[in-house]
Amino acid sequence: MFLNNLKTMKMQALLIIGLAVSLPSFAQNKEEEKINAATAVLSDFNGMQIPVQLLEASKGIIIIPRMINGGLIVGGKHGKGLAMIKRENGQWSDPVFVTITGGSVGAQIGVQAVDLVLVFKSEKSLMNIEKGDYTLGGDVSVAAGPVSKNASATTDYKLEAEVYSYSRAKGLFAGVTVNGAMLDVDVRANTGLYGSKANVQSIFTESNISSKAVDQLREALDDFN
Repeated sequence: MFLNNLKTMKMQALLIIGLAVSLPSFAQNKEEEKINAATAVLSDFNGMQIPVQLLEASKGIIIIPRMINGGLIVGGKHGKGLAMIKRENGQWSDPVFVTITGGSVGAQIGVQAVDLVLVFKSEKSLMNIEKGDYTLGGDVSVAAGPVSKNASATTDYKLEAEVYSYSRAKGLFAGVTVNGAMLDVDVRANTGLYGSKANVQSIFTESNISSKAVDQLREALDDFN
């Protein structure tokens, strides 16, 4: 009986150790999937007529693959993605994982998945995300992203806004606004890839992880520009 109990305890200990070893790898793979999804979004957006002058002036970007947007009269949105800034040497930083949450009011019905890209003219705006309660249209001005063809009447042609939004709808109803949406840091995702000591500033300015997924994302951003 004692030997049987000892064997059972040994097996349980080995199982726990195995799970502990595999968890970091699983978490990292999960975050790399998000990075790969962001790379795919950039590839899809590359055909859009985004003005060259805006891309050249951009200092940061947020990519939200498949943001869920929906509602009946009162709508809501939520998504997870990543943010990157352009460093002084012209290279793109490692990604900081973020979330976007917000609501809107209007004649809405249905649910759609929207790929969202936000182009930032200043890296300082993204540096402030970690402070919390960071609202698009409140803390920073947001405008519909200008396009070279068929630009909407709401487009800011003078490029005076701090952030420009581009979206691609995959669901039932067309039209999405990011005004009033709140950006926040996805602490769990960042910890999964970088460890618990990482923060937004260190990732943006110092981090340089060895990752094929991040390298491919940087290449997609370079092509995007």
